Order: sequence, then C-alpha cells, then structure tokens
Amino acid sequence: MWLLNSSIGRKVVMSVTGIALILFLTFHGCMNLVALFSGEAYNMICEMLGANWYAVVATLGLAALAVIHIVYAFLLTAQNRRARGSERYAVTDTPAKVEWASQNMLVLGIIILLGLLLHLFNFWFNMMFAELTGMEVAHSPSDGFAWIIETFSNPVFVVLYIIWLVAIWFHLTHGFWSAMQTLGISGKIWFNRWRVIGWVYVTILMACFLIVVLAFAFKCAPSLCCTF
Repeated sequence: MWLLNSSIGRKVVMSVTGIALILFLTFHGCMNLVALFSGEAYNMICEMLGANWYAVVATLGLAALAVIHIVYAFLLTAQNRRARGSERYAVTDTPAKVEWASQNMLVLGIIILLGLLLHLFNFWFNMMFAELTGMEVAHSPSDGFAWIIETFSNPVFVVLYIIWLVAIWFHLTHGFWSAMQTLGISGKIWFNRWRVIGWVYVTILMACFLIVVLAFAFKCAPSLCCTF
C-alpha cells in the first residue's frame, strides 16, 4: 500500500495525523484558558470529559493518532538516513533557507515525546486512569483544577513544561506549512502565506498553554483568588 511503503504516502499520513493533533491542541488550549477564570467551570469540563465511554474512545483515538505520527516520523527519518548513506557523515554547511526546526525535527520529536509522557503522568494517570481503575490519588480524579495547581506549584515541572512548549512551537511552526505543502494545498503563491499563517496560529496556540503554566506558577490567575 502506497501510504505505508512510499515516501510520499508516509508524508501524507504524517500530515493528516499532525493536522488532527493540532486541532486537538486547539481544543485543549481553549479548555485550559477556562481554568484561568473559573476552577468550577474547568472542573465541569473535566467531569464531562471524564471516564465516559465517548471520552475513553476519544482518548484511544488520540493515542492512535499520536502513535501513528511518531512511528511514521521515525520511519521517514530512517528512510532519509538510508537514502543519504555515507553522505550523512560528511561535514556540510547548513543551507541558509533551511529552517533550524527542519534540521532538528528528530530531536524536537524526542523532547515532545518525553514531555507528553510527563503530561500523561501528571494529569491523565491521576484523572482518567484513576477514575477507571478506582485508584486512590491525592485529589478527586475529576478535580482537574486541583491537579493544575499542584503540578505548577512545582518549579521543576514549570521549567520542564516551558521547554516542552518551546519544542512543540518549533515543531509545529515547521510542520504546519510542511503539511499543507505535502497535501498539495500550498502552491507558489500560498507557500509563504501558509508559513506566516502557521507561525501566527502556532504562536497564539502555544501562548495559551504558556500563559496557564506561568499564571499558576506565579499564582496570578483570577480563578486562584477564590482558593486562598
């Protein structure tokens, strides 16, 4: 099957799964902003997205998308390394027009994967997994607001999350326009436009996540006024 065996097919799979994950991040970012203004409203969303069958199915779907995206990323990287052969050991100058993110997508991907594992441990493990298994945890599995406060009261986690978000920003600013180009949506006229649109969109999206991290780290979120 060409989606599995050809380089173009693998890039299409990477593009489609990547766009789907960006859409999820958009929803997740908007959801996180609610926590800035109302812990109660945020917990209502968490309860709605708890261990219900549709939430579990959606989680499994997201996990499948992430796994496919990661596996195909490694397959394409391995394919590119094989194609270059011994040339990959040659010392060459980096072309001026090649983005830094493009040259370091594998490293960025590894950082993002490690950050994802940390995020799953801090939230999914203590929330959905705890609710499904009946495991006892420090807070109620549906009290996402309490888990945010606890996580970002730890300076180590704050630093790790900032590094993670920066890595995602680099990854997505390149991946956004690259996906459009792979899917044939980006022509000569739209190539630079998609790069600008992607840069602006991803910057705003990552800023939404970063604002939440910093607001809870420095305890300056409006919703925290009611907890002290």
